[in-house]
Amino acid sequence: MKHGFYARLAWTGIQKNRKTYLPYLLTCVGMVMMYYLVSFLSKNANVALIRGGNTLQAILGLGSGVIAVFAVIFLFYTNSFLIRRRKTEFGLYNILGMGKWNLTRILLWESTAICAISLLGGLFFGILFSKLAELLLVNLLGGKGNFTFTVEPGAIFSAVLLFLGIFVLIFLNTFRQIHVSKPIELLHSETVGERPPKANWIVAVLGVVILAVAYYVSVTIENPLAALVWFFGAAAMVVVASYLLFIAGSVVLCKILQKNKGYYYKTRHFVSVSSMMYRMKRNGAGLASICILSTMVLVMMSSTVCLFVGTEDSLHGRYPRDISIETSTLDEAQTGLVHQAAEDVLKKHQLQQENFLQYRYLSLAAVLEDNRLNFNRGMLDSSSLKNTGLIRQVFVLSLDEYNRLTGSNEALAADEVLLCSTKTDYTSDTIALQKESAKKIKKIVPKFLQNGADAAQIYPSLFLIVPDFEQERQIFRDWAKTYSEYEISAESDFYGFDLSCDDSEEIAIREEISQKIQKLQQEDPDFASVHVESLAINRSEFYGLNGGLLFLGILLGIVFVFAAVLIMYYKQISEGYEDQSRFEIMQKVGMTKREIKKSINSQVLTVFFLPLIAAGVHVAFAFPIISKLLLLFGLFNTTLLIVVSIACYLIFALFYVLVYLITSRAYYDIVSGAK
Repeated sequence: MKHGFYARLAWTGIQKNRKTYLPYLLTCVGMVMMYYLVSFLSKNANVALIRGGNTLQAILGLGSGVIAVFAVIFLFYTNSFLIRRRKTEFGLYNILGMGKWNLTRILLWESTAICAISLLGGLFFGILFSKLAELLLVNLLGGKGNFTFTVEPGAIFSAVLLFLGIFVLIFLNTFRQIHVSKPIELLHSETVGERPPKANWIVAVLGVVILAVAYYVSVTIENPLAALVWFFGAAAMVVVASYLLFIAGSVVLCKILQKNKGYYYKTRHFVSVSSMMYRMKRNGAGLASICILSTMVLVMMSSTVCLFVGTEDSLHGRYPRDISIETSTLDEAQTGLVHQAAEDVLKKHQLQQENFLQYRYLSLAAVLEDNRLNFNRGMLDSSSLKNTGLIRQVFVLSLDEYNRLTGSNEALAADEVLLCSTKTDYTSDTIALQKESAKKIKKIVPKFLQNGADAAQIYPSLFLIVPDFEQERQIFRDWAKTYSEYEISAESDFYGFDLSCDDSEEIAIREEISQKIQKLQQEDPDFASVHVESLAINRSEFYGLNGGLLFLGILLGIVFVFAAVLIMYYKQISEGYEDQSRFEIMQKVGMTKREIKKSINSQVLTVFFLPLIAAGVHVAFAFPIISKLLLLFGLFNTTLLIVVSIACYLIFALFYVLVYLITSRAYYDIVSGAK
């Protein structure tokens, strides 16, 4: 054969099937571009220089791994649509005398062309938009960008290596399919429909049960740490249940519609329901994929937007004052020296304390069993592995401190306490400390102070307000002697205040206070440990984390949206070609184009909006567990999460409707013979 014969055949095949190949090529280019952008930003030196840049780049590094895994799965999935269309062409070549190895050479040229276009196009646009992505990210984090254009060779190398490997695997998979198929099977592959399956009630019921369990876990879970442990298991159950319900449940739906004579025996419904029955298994899997991708987009966008918008709230929850000083002793002589050191520095800078907050407390980790807090560290460690929901961080304050902080005038008997629970509810009316007798809970009080130690904990906290603080302090010291090998409790003095100055001066003041305290510690080897924190120093880390999650959420959201759109498009196109001959027959027996359009709308509307509705239900039931997870990031604003989630769903639904209008038009054009 002439030189270049196979290459021309491969290129001709791509051109003739451009309606299916063009979206695939654009998706491949987009995948390469997205992967390069994320890898570029995770390695870029300018991003690393931003305050919080190290945290951000670590998140982006994980994001590039997510895109890599998704690219493998998704490109294999979408390639199956292309091969189904091309098998007829390959079968014709085979019957006309081409051997399987000749077809392999065509496939090799075709795969090479797609790989080259994808890599060159993706890297070109990735490099072209890399500076824009860098500037957007820097601006998002409040940094200062520069206009120096850079290219990351490491990102190019990893992108080429990854996608070259993916296209090689896709080629080998296609090669396998062609070589195990007979010529007649290839020739008639596109016209072979699926038998109308029986309604598998067992699978449908199994899907309902698995979904109900996942929903139950999400709705009933109260502990944020337990939510973190159960989240991925619940998500996996939702994915499995969605596929089972869309595959088996869609068959049941069609059977029910067929039995409804008033609905089924109408022109616009009869054809659509009958057509769906031929390919319900594949149709259900595609719809389930769209549903899962839609849910992922909604969960990611609502969570990351909420985290970024609520960054300042989270930051102030973790650091209740601009300057926070924690001294690990209640010795008034030492705490007085620490307080004086802070006041001296402020006096030097001619600044006044604002929103002053000072209190003393005891803190300890405990295992809550029924209504008793146990401090046996061996038991604590064992429980942390077996049941994280039992662990509590306990803070003990005196009644005098509580009344001073809240301006109230509470009174307690010797056997009574006030209790405040965060991140989860406390339902018992008594509470006991180790082997001590149980104390009555006079009142459950609302959150009464911003405690950074509580916000920093992944465990729920219990604040106990006791009438005799010194008595409890002695009890803890006695327990510490019993468990002398462990630090059973910590004594702390919190001293914090706000400042009317910019971040740079606040950071400088924090450094000066730290230096003064270090001198005190050097002069007295027995001086307590002191931790000085500045809200301004940690602001960059918070924005780096939340900004990185938002940026990654946007990029992954774009990738998943493109994937969902492509699945919708291929679903409509492939089904359009399959239904074309059926509608031609219906037109010959008297069905008008207007009736065809009504039938198409009936078919598409029957199943097309099910994924959107199901995704909305998934997100609604996932809301409790997502809100608990966000508590681990210091986000307590549930109202914000509700508003953002609803807004994201409405925006996504509008986009979904636009995709429906476009794809249904493409389906109609094919089956009506307009194109």
